Amino acid sequence: MKTEETLEHQWKAKRILNNALMQKRISHAYLFEGPSGTGKLACALAFAKAIFCEQPNEGEACNQCAQCRKFENGNQQDLRTIAPEGQSIKIDQIRQLQRDLSYRKTTSGRMVYIIEQAEKMTIQAANSLLKFLEEPVSPVVALLITSNVQAVLPTIRSRTMNVPFTPLSPELMLEQLTMEGASPTLARAAVQLSSGIDGARAILEKNGFAEIRTLVIQLGKESITTYTTAMLTAAQKLFKGEYADQIELVLQLLLLWFKDMTQFQAGRQENLVFIDQLEWISAHAFSRSFAGWVSCMEHILEADKRIKANVTPQLSIEQLLVKLQEG
Repeated sequence: MKTEETLEHQWKAKRILNNALMQKRISHAYLFEGPSGTGKLACALAFAKAIFCEQPNEGEACNQCAQCRKFENGNQQDLRTIAPEGQSIKIDQIRQLQRDLSYRKTTSGRMVYIIEQAEKMTIQAANSLLKFLEEPVSPVVALLITSNVQAVLPTIRSRTMNVPFTPLSPELMLEQLTMEGASPTLARAAVQLSSGIDGARAILEKNGFAEIRTLVIQLGKESITTYTTAMLTAAQKLFKGEYADQIELVLQLLLLWFKDMTQFQAGRQENLVFIDQLEWISAHAFSRSFAGWVSCMEHILEADKRIKANVTPQLSIEQLLVKLQEG
């Protein structure tokens, strides 16, 4: 089954699906589950295409037959895709799907339906789908996709074959984002701040992310060298400036800044997030002990908790800068 480059490492998922195709033992329902950005939808589409293919070869669609051409042109009448309407997938969507699949005559021998974000089905929609899964129509294959498998009804999970997708490694995400044209220095930070490549893309698209990163570098340096300057920088650019609503992101990046100090001390320069600041980090990483840098990270986590407990951000950051200066 040919998929995008982001699927190359999803060997478990591909093995399950390729074996089903090659052995001609395709289940009536599959549950593609794993973090966002791991290629679940792309894999589901590739699997569906191979199911329709007239001349599949070792689990891959031939891309030449009439069914493959129809699929590529968006004319495959035996494929249906359902996605949330608004915040949820509603019972009327599932009922319409059931009517379509019950009455439409298939031309390719099988019909396939894909449900994106399956965890967003309402209880009524999920129960309606459950009845359909319990009494499957033989030529119909269900492909359910979710990034939150625990939010899918256990009864649905028990009636589908699990197809697991594992998170992309930070190295793979960085490579992919760089290939897409992202700045390598910004991408290194975005990858560490997110749990998947979609989240990293969203961070990179955030307005002012590059400027926020620059601000964090400034605060990181000043907080351990010139405390009064750090206070002034925070007052001008953070408390009353354009980044006042981005304090959580600032703290997350600041945590990575001090983590870089420990990485350098441990001899893992290749893991630095702020790799463009290597010269400064190398000159200051041993100005404090490893435990001292860990304490700085703990102070940042404490400040974040205080803000989430409704302590004013300005007070929390001012106290943080004092503690960072003290070590």
